[in-house]
Amino acid sequence: MQYLRSEALAKFPIADIMRIENACHSHPWSEKTLTSCIGGRYFNACRDSELGLVGYFIAERAGPDYTLMNICVDPKHQGQGIATELMQALIQQCRDEQAENLFLEVRASNQAAIALYKKVGLNIMGTRKNYYPAELGREDAVLMGLEF
Repeated sequence: MQYLRSEALAKFPIADIMRIENACHSHPWSEKTLTSCIGGRYFNACRDSELGLVGYFIAERAGPDYTLMNICVDPKHQGQGIATELMQALIQQCRDEQAENLFLEVRASNQAAIALYKKVGLNIMGTRKNYYPAELGREDAVLMGLEF
């Protein structure tokens, strides 16, 4: 896995990143938002293959806490443990940098992601009602966290 703080995704054309973003999310980030989250106060890791970018995460640190902002794995490569590998890299970075907590929000309907986050040690902490836009109205976000 390619894992370079703030640099891993920067080596890929934004079109490659957007292709995966659009394939993974019903309401994907815009190109402008995604571009603004590569570098600066954000950091990332990605998984690539001989065919190019396969998956990535984007996270940020605020004081002693980390937040997973986005994680995507190309649908053609899902089910191969790549998301688990990316989450383990993020958790290891949190430990290495002595983070106190890791937080994230996930759509309540995304049971596969919730299962992944539980598998790597995160716990459900609460719900944000009507947080995400949905095809018909709004959808709740499940708040999850890991205390180190």
